[in-house]
Amino acid sequence: MDKTQKMKQEKQYEAYVKQKTPVHNIWLNMGKAFVTGGIICTAGQLIYNYCKVRELSKDACSGWTSLLLILLSIILTGMNVYPKIAKWGGAGALVPITGFANSVAAPAIEYKKEGQVFGIGCKIFTIAGPVILYGIFTTWVLGFLYWLWGIM
Repeated sequence: MDKTQKMKQEKQYEAYVKQKTPVHNIWLNMGKAFVTGGIICTAGQLIYNYCKVRELSKDACSGWTSLLLILLSIILTGMNVYPKIAKWGGAGALVPITGFANSVAAPAIEYKKEGQVFGIGCKIFTIAGPVILYGIFTTWVLGFLYWLWGIM
């Protein structure tokens, strides 16, 4: 293949890629993420306020809020609603604690037909596992550096 044909082929490929690549409206996506994250946070605040009205301690209110948001996320994931919310709201649905719960529950639901051990047990942390691993590792490194700082 000579140089002219190669350049022509590359230009055709670039035009094809440009045609197939979806165009995103960043302002619309940010607005959707803001609304979705806002709704999730508002739900969390409502749960927290309800716990306060019931005269629970600050720690108990926080615990119940986290627990109920995670439970709601897992239920919505099981009903195939949360993925639709995440597709529409983007990072607004994926960043909060509910997104993390969804990332743990979705593989477990998807691979349950392969059994308890090789399905759920092996696949449950496919997305969340690296987050947990690097979170623990980073915490260890920072703790070590803090300890070193205290010695010096």
